[in-house]
Amino acid sequence: MLIADDHAVVRSGLKQMLSGHADLVVVGEAVDGLEVLKKLRELPCDLLLTDMAMPGRSGIELLKMVKDEHPKLAILVLSMHKEEQYAVRALKAGARGYLTKESAPDQLVTAIRKVAAGGMFISPGVAERLALELHGNHEAEPHTLLSDREFQIFRLIVSGESLGSIAAELSLSVKTVSTHKARILQKMQMTSSAELIHYAIRHHLLELPDSA
Repeated sequence: MLIADDHAVVRSGLKQMLSGHADLVVVGEAVDGLEVLKKLRELPCDLLLTDMAMPGRSGIELLKMVKDEHPKLAILVLSMHKEEQYAVRALKAGARGYLTKESAPDQLVTAIRKVAAGGMFISPGVAERLALELHGNHEAEPHTLLSDREFQIFRLIVSGESLGSIAAELSLSVKTVSTHKARILQKMQMTSSAELIHYAIRHHLLELPDSA
């Protein structure tokens, strides 16, 4: 498998944990999306264990690119983001499983084996949300109606970033980001960034700093 995470301590910890399992072999590491794509072209690999947030191309965009190039590759996401934020979108983009970094080591090993064998590994809550979407749930929460790009910009807006900084980060024009923001507000039937922030907090879509 290939391990992708921009933190060396995380990659080292994962390799050490997996070293005790003879059937789980780590053939390479990557620190960002571009290196993921490069290593997958060079190394024989049947599973990608990846973080969602890395420098450059990452997240949903990276998952889609990997699946385009390697449609049969098993992908398991190990993310700091809570399931409510990205799990369903990750699965729709091609991942076969989604775990948070708070998961127990034995759960991760189980997930890797299940995904590598062609199965899926998701929590009951994620399975329920997927089922509702597949059956055309008419009471879908507003943020689930956003496209992947809109959701990405929504998350940056509620994190307090300006339109200019978002544009620079995503290599878009400020006008394009502004257009996306207008569509986000329209789809979610809101009128301001403050409303978006309150919504994100209420639906656990925003990581808040731990109180001291």
